[in-house]
Amino acid sequence: MFLRRALQSRSLSLLRAPRSVSTLSPLSYLCRSNLTLDAASTLGSCGGFCRVDTDFLMGEDENADEKNQVDPNFGPTVKSTALAQMEAAVVALSRELSKLRTGRASAGMLDHILVETGGAKMPLNHVAVVSVIDSKTLSVTPYNPTALKAVESAIVSSPLGLNPTPDGQWLIAVIPPVLLSYLDSFSQALCKVVTKSSEDVKQSIRRARQKAQDSIKKVALGFPKDDIKRLEKEIEEMTKRFVKSAEDMCKAKEKEITSS
Repeated sequence: MFLRRALQSRSLSLLRAPRSVSTLSPLSYLCRSNLTLDAASTLGSCGGFCRVDTDFLMGEDENADEKNQVDPNFGPTVKSTALAQMEAAVVALSRELSKLRTGRASAGMLDHILVETGGAKMPLNHVAVVSVIDSKTLSVTPYNPTALKAVESAIVSSPLGLNPTPDGQWLIAVIPPVLLSYLDSFSQALCKVVTKSSEDVKQSIRRARQKAQDSIKKVALGFPKDDIKRLEKEIEEMTKRFVKSAEDMCKAKEKEITSS
């Protein structure tokens, strides 16, 4: 009677105890020495009962579920991140291209000239309007007609080598051949800069694509294969679209530089 109650009590404590799997004979818990405990354990492995820690197994299942959980918004997040990075690359390209002056006559060519009028020196574009008549000719119209002589003198004194001709209330400045030759060489150099900028921005766009692909690979097992393939295809199409946009921008800039 005493033995049966001891066995029942010990069995219940085993089922409640937070331990892992073990095979022990019911008799092992009546033994005190290590030798008898080992013998009882051997008996348990042969004919004893197997005690399973249900809490332990449930914990493993929960961890496995957490590992397999994937953010349902993963696809849109990856696309929006790649889109933002590619857009930033194209915007940076546009900003760089806008800084490149064309290799032809432009109103900005005279911005550095200072005109002395009213006892003070002022930038030419503050006292006159400069317009482009054609690729070789500029017109300069002072806001105040009385400043025409001062504007003419300032242009002649500049290192550009221009010799403007008065024509009523404005000046006509023809770009000399030497300066045009310089501008032509400058245009070729600018085209090389545009080509380099084009390659740089395309590399940035492709890096954004690679980052998106790496993110997709990390969670590929958590999504259906069709969804993964569709997401990869959308990223690839986005990449091609931005690469083409960058190429078109650079081609337009090269045409602007070389046209005369």
